[in-house]
Amino acid sequence: MPPELPEVETTRRGIEPHVLGRRINVLRVHDRRLRWPVARHLPASVAGQKIQRADRRAKYLLLRLERGTLILHLGMSGSLRVLPAATPRLIHDHLDLELDSGQTLRFNDPRRFGSLHFTTNDPATHPLLADLAPEPFDDAFDGAYLWRVTRGRRVAIKQLLMNARLVVGVGNIYASEALFRSGIRPGRHARGLTRAECARLVRAVRSILANAIKVGGTTLRDYVGADGSPGYFRQKLFVYERADAPCRTCGTTIRRRVQGQRSTYWCPTCQQ
Repeated sequence: MPPELPEVETTRRGIEPHVLGRRINVLRVHDRRLRWPVARHLPASVAGQKIQRADRRAKYLLLRLERGTLILHLGMSGSLRVLPAATPRLIHDHLDLELDSGQTLRFNDPRRFGSLHFTTNDPATHPLLADLAPEPFDDAFDGAYLWRVTRGRRVAIKQLLMNARLVVGVGNIYASEALFRSGIRPGRHARGLTRAECARLVRAVRSILANAIKVGGTTLRDYVGADGSPGYFRQKLFVYERADAPCRTCGTTIRRRVQGQRSTYWCPTCQQ
């Protein structure tokens, strides 16, 4: 299961104290073969630059330098660790951003679906970021917005929630949990939601994501935080990966179906 918005935000918060104000001594690329090959000029472009900010846009980490921005995506199985630079590499350690503190920001990615890019332009105009929708915590993502974008759409509401052109960062786990909290079945046509349901769903999305960030993301097979510790939101899940278990609210058996090639979980009693 890939890292979702809370895992990426947890990573950002984990690395931030270690990278802010630090100068990059060297970027070591041990394996260029990520989702897109790491550009050969990239190490020379970032060497000697100071890291001024650590931001996040959707599931992308943005390290803003003095002259440009590094854009990192964790992919399906990637993680960042802050380690002493001399720490021996593991087999899937592909990148090291060595800092003047003696530490390194190390990227590990067994499946190599992650990516690293660099731009000297506004990163918001980068092809990977230019068409992204509002963040779940942005004022622009509210009940009125969700009601407006659902009009005329026959697509199931869960699939709409996972469309990064409409709202970013609401992946499979958190879409399932938010729909449960708002009492909405994941297979309902988006256009059938009322204004009140849209407002309730927006509140649920924000609450679920905020709680997940607070406790450090979700413990799944591949995810660990920047310090190596896993997230702990999984123990609070109400429906995700709980097929055939009793609903924590009403006791009804949780159901599972494949929806848009992803597993979907819901309670047939609590969700209408």
